[in-house]
This record gives sequence, C-alpha cells and structure tokens, in this order.
Amino acid sequence: MLKLKTELHLPDVCLTGFETPLSEEERAVLDTLHRFAKEVLRPMGTALDKMTAEQAIAPGSPFYSVFAEFAKLGVDPALFASLPAETALRMESMIAEELGWGDSGLAVSLGVANFPMQMAVAAGKQELVELCAGRIGCWLGTQPDRGSDFQVLDIERDWPKGTPGNQGNLWAKVGDDEIVINGQSSAWVSNGAVAQVAIAYMGADYGDGRLDKNGRPHGVGVIIPLDLPGVSRGKPLEKIGLRALPQGEIYFDNVRVPKRFAVALKDEFYGNFASVWSYAGAHMSPIFVGVARAAFEMALQYCHERKQGGRLLIDHQLTRYRLGDMLRRVEMARATSRRSLAFARLSERTHPYVTAANKVTVTEEAMKVVHEALQLFGGVGTTREYPIEKLFRDTRPSLIADGESYTVTMRFGLLCQQLYAEGWCNP
Repeated sequence: MLKLKTELHLPDVCLTGFETPLSEEERAVLDTLHRFAKEVLRPMGTALDKMTAEQAIAPGSPFYSVFAEFAKLGVDPALFASLPAETALRMESMIAEELGWGDSGLAVSLGVANFPMQMAVAAGKQELVELCAGRIGCWLGTQPDRGSDFQVLDIERDWPKGTPGNQGNLWAKVGDDEIVINGQSSAWVSNGAVAQVAIAYMGADYGDGRLDKNGRPHGVGVIIPLDLPGVSRGKPLEKIGLRALPQGEIYFDNVRVPKRFAVALKDEFYGNFASVWSYAGAHMSPIFVGVARAAFEMALQYCHERKQGGRLLIDHQLTRYRLGDMLRRVEMARATSRRSLAFARLSERTHPYVTAANKVTVTEEAMKVVHEALQLFGGVGTTREYPIEKLFRDTRPSLIADGESYTVTMRFGLLCQQLYAEGWCNP
C-alpha cells in the first residue's frame, strides 16, 4: 500500500544499511556485536596481521582469547533456535556481517571453530557433542592433489570419460568397529594450525575398493580428536591476507578413530557432504559483506577529510558517484547473501553449487568495493598507515577460498544443465 509522507526526510538506515525496522532484541544484538567487532576483533586482527604465522599461534598470543571473549556474548545455535525462522536468518546475517566488519580472518576462525560441534548436534550424537565442547574445531575437505576436485558431485558430466575419480591424499579404511586414517589434508584448513577437533570428509574403502561402479570415490565423514596418536601438523601458512586465520596442513599416520565417531558413512556420504557445504558456504557471504561495508565506511570518512582541487573529495561529483556505486554494491551483496542464507537454512533441497555461486557474487562485489576504496585513498592507501590495504589483502583470498570463483561458476552452469534435463525452464 502506498504511504504518503507530509515532509521530506532522510531514509531509515542502521549499521547494516537500509533495513526494515529492527526489533529491540535485534537492535541490542547488533549493537553488542558491533562493539565486540570494534573493540576486540579489529584491534586484535590488526595485531595478528603484523605477526609471523608462528607468532600468531604461539602460546600467549592474543589469538586464543577471542574464543572466550566471543563465548561471553551468548551467540550460539540455541539463540537462533529460539527465534522465528525469518528473525533468526536476519540475525545470523547481521552477526556474521559485524564479525566480518571487525576482522574477516577472525570471523572465519570463530565460525569454523564451532563447526564440529554443530555437526555432532545435527547427527544427534551426544558423545560427540561432549567431545567437541570447549574445543577449537576445523573442517578438513581439500587435500594437496584434490582441491576443487572435491566439489565434483556429478562424475558422469563433470569428469573425463573413462577416468576414475580423484581419490585424493587422505583416505580411511572403514572396519566393523574402527576407522583407520592415513594421509594429509591441504595446507588451507582454516584453524588447521590450532584446532583440537576436526570434522573431516575423505575418501574411504569399506572393503570393496575405493571407487563405485561409475568411478566416483566412496567417502566417510568423521569427527576426529586431533590429540590422537599419529596426528601431526605442518607449519602455519604465511599468507598475503587473512593472517588472523591460522591455516595449515594436518598429517595422519594410522590414526584410529572409533567407527561411532562417523557422521556419514558410505551410502549417505555425498548427501551429507553436500548439506554441510551448503550450510557452511552460506556463512562466508555475510562475512565479506561486512568487509565491503568496512571499506566503504573508511572511504566515506576519508573523503570528508582529504582535499583535492581546493575542495574536499566528497564535494566532487565524481567522488559522490564512486561512493554511491560502492554503497549500491554493498547493498546488492547483502541482499544476495541473505537470499543465499535463507535458501541454505530453509529449503528442503539445498545444493552447495547454489550457495557457492552466491559466495562468488558477494566476494566479487566486495573486491570491487575494496578496490575502489583503496583508489579513493590514493597512494597512502597502499601504506600501513591506513587500514584499507589490509582489507584489500584480506579480501583477495575470498575469491579462492571455499571454491575458486571461475570453477564454482562453471559448476553452477553444470547445475543449469542438470536442472534443464529434469524439466526446469524446458517448456
């Protein structure tokens, strides 16, 4: 219904842009998370960014305090479960955005840290819930020789004919009572350098070989305590950005895990893995909406301080266009992110290619916003005197993490082919 106003005024706007009215509870949570992001995450992320990777995870590093500080906020699955679905979705999106606004590396670390626990809860295994409680978690998926290949779900269309699927570098032998694991993860495991427990997805042999009749590897999903005999680690990665997120490979030498620690065995492996990837992928997008927003805000402030041509940058028409374009992209990224999150959380038939493709849209837009913000700063933007250069370094890996943009978009096109074959858009 058309609403007529009696006077002209500026639009309603809050930290997360042009929102429909927030409830008191939403506003309180948003304000709390923003303070946490501003007072804890941003300064901590800046400090960790200046350390070597080994210094950042050494005993006494401020990195470890972030988990206890975050736990004090009471933001956990129980909070979202107590809310109506639509409210929970918006709140989850706003919380992740605030964390990303503070520091994207720490935001990802906090999200991944609780992932094994969420899997244990979803699997309904109380023993595993207790095992994961209070521990820093990680998610093992990619391997040195199996990066984007682990995303192959349709081997008939997406793999060379007559060639067996990529078996990877990490494998499990599944017996009657235990699972024996050998090999290594990739070096890109988020929290891999510090995690105490892992949710791991890998190829598996159930006694009838490693491949099914079509050449697709069998698999297993299992929660692994990382203090077991035979577990070791490589050095943490030195990276261009996301330096507050400790990543590194994990090695397994005849590591024995009780079979009851499995959350996905042979027949349900690919469905379980797809569900998990859909769930986790939707969390990355709002984090990088927060990064884009942070870059926009930094540029907006700088343009009110810096003079060129005898006037403030903000008073130049071209500057206004550039800032307007940046904010438009932030709003578009936020809308895309929330739609993706809603699909991943509410749909009965989710799919990882959908949420991954939306992650591509959000991170590509975030990169454009951060790039334009750095341009507005000019030469000083490339120095460590201003934080925009850190945002630039932190954003660039997001175009690769959780699925490289071109590869994911190609697989989104494959999904178009699959859906068309089933009658979608086919009159």
